[in-house]
Amino acid sequence: MKIKQTDPEVSGWIEKEEERLAFTLELIASENVVSEAVLEATGSVLTNKYAEGYPGKRYYGGCKFVDEIERLAVERAKELFKVDYANVQPHSGTQANMAVLLSILKIGDRIMGMSLDSGGHLSHGASVSFSGCLFENHPYTVNRKTELLDYDEIARQVKQVKPGMIICGASSYPRVIDFAAFRKIADSVNAYLMADIAHIAGLVVVGLHPSPVGFAHFITSTTHKTLRGPRGGLILAGKEHGHLLNRMIFPGIQGGPLMHVIAAKAVAFKEAQRPEFRDYQVQVVKNSRCLAEGLEKRGFRLVTGGTDNHLLLVDLSHQNITGAEAEKLLESTGISTNKNMIPFDPLDAIRTSGLRLGTPAITSRGMKEGQMETIAGLISDAIIFRADPAKISDVKKRVKNLCRKFPLNSRKL
Repeated sequence: MKIKQTDPEVSGWIEKEEERLAFTLELIASENVVSEAVLEATGSVLTNKYAEGYPGKRYYGGCKFVDEIERLAVERAKELFKVDYANVQPHSGTQANMAVLLSILKIGDRIMGMSLDSGGHLSHGASVSFSGCLFENHPYTVNRKTELLDYDEIARQVKQVKPGMIICGASSYPRVIDFAAFRKIADSVNAYLMADIAHIAGLVVVGLHPSPVGFAHFITSTTHKTLRGPRGGLILAGKEHGHLLNRMIFPGIQGGPLMHVIAAKAVAFKEAQRPEFRDYQVQVVKNSRCLAEGLEKRGFRLVTGGTDNHLLLVDLSHQNITGAEAEKLLESTGISTNKNMIPFDPLDAIRTSGLRLGTPAITSRGMKEGQMETIAGLISDAIIFRADPAKISDVKKRVKNLCRKFPLNSRKL
């Protein structure tokens, strides 16, 4: 590789990361493994091209070919999600959310999004995010007993607050979201509804999770996670809002679009239309449920008692270990996870009482139910015997052996 000659220092760190990925069980729910085709598009000559504006209406010359690529990405996104409008330029899911909020609302307007500890995202109104700084957020929570969304309670709160927009969708909610119920609630106060499906987009396009299309006024997503594309954002909506949304993305909050990433999005959208993509998503959910069952039978409590999607949230409060400590411990064995707050968490976001686990990346490696049972045992052994160096060493060896049996190979995808 040229980079090895030009910059051996950076090349060395890339090689280290490749090695880490090869021998790590990647259980971070928001990460995945892209195909070689997506990697090629992301690393293509398109990274050289400035293309401010939109196809046919650029502020730079020489855009005739990238125009066609963006048109292709837009049409594929519309076809995939069955919508009339798509904007493929957002650099991230957060920027997609920002564009929608700033397009439709005025600064200071009221919004309602899921609280962080209930499973929401920073960009849904958290005080440390632009969404909480620019808008008056009144977060809703899950039910304290069931840890599920309580639509009757949310409806009651909405009638009191009367927000201009309700945000539904989550980053750590393991159950199905009822978009129809949210739309009914939004209509009761003439509020807009925005559905952030960043985590479940791959499940949505193959019918394994209900679609927000037809219910949400605006739909935002990332293009990685379960969709298994490059890191980036996406906005879907009706044609009537297209002009406002386009204008807010550019020139509102972004400059030049990343044409190499948009090309990779187009590739990912095409891959998501293949029959084998549905097979993959089916296995993701099977693996998630099997991993959940494996942990439950080993004495771990799961938030909501299980999962319907690609992720699960483990309550570690009975294991006398924080999420932060568990994340660090598991990483030392070659298992990559992330600490996460649980509903009504007594600990802060730095320590947390929970651990979020997801199956998209390990499923991309070809792992199935049998391996989930093994992984549940590895996680359990690492946490329960964390004070025993010999046990931890054994877990490390078993993790490596499992990774060797399922090599990381983007060519298969």
